[in-house]
Amino acid sequence: MLCNVEILAPTLLEYWAVQCTLPYARANWAGIRLARWKGVRPGSIVVVCGLAGALAPGLPSGTVLIPDRIGLTDGRVLHCDAALVQALVAAARTLHFRPDTRPLLTSPSLIVGDDRHDWFRQGFVAVDMEMGLLAEQNLRVATIRVVLDTLEHDISPNWLRPTRALLQPLRWQELLWMSSVAPQYALRAAHVLKVGLGSGIDSGSGTEPGSMSVE
Repeated sequence: MLCNVEILAPTLLEYWAVQCTLPYARANWAGIRLARWKGVRPGSIVVVCGLAGALAPGLPSGTVLIPDRIGLTDGRVLHCDAALVQALVAAARTLHFRPDTRPLLTSPSLIVGDDRHDWFRQGFVAVDMEMGLLAEQNLRVATIRVVLDTLEHDISPNWLRPTRALLQPLRWQELLWMSSVAPQYALRAAHVLKVGLGSGIDSGSGTEPGSMSVE
């Protein structure tokens, strides 16, 4: 099974978690917004594994997200592969998590502050910066994410440039918090993925690759 799945980890931390948990998998440190990723052949299975930010009020840090749809800021919707989603949801429940399968938003930048409320009102419970970039690539896709930052525990958009953020004393408390929880949450996502892959996702039984719509 591992040879049939391409795992994308956006950040070095998320890549570390996948490597620790799935050392023999085809894993890529893909970069934020997939900046480091070279792509795969059409029809491949691609799973993005890592962290996300909450948009829904009351959605706590540590929540496992396995969305069935991905929204883009231009209104398009990417439908995740039903078989992959089902396998990951079953894996999360096996590990005694209650996965949230509601839609995820892909944004070109961090969404913080009042903008979280705006996108939640449009139907999205969390946000990443990668999944929507897999649209229209004729791939079978899914994602397993764990919530890091939330409405109640916001972070600065300056963390897109960590060196700049570290020069700001106001950001140091955020760094301490993220350092304490982000590794365990990245490992949580990787463990759910490991169990999901172990359940035997069939490389030939999915829905139409990368189906798109405008809603």
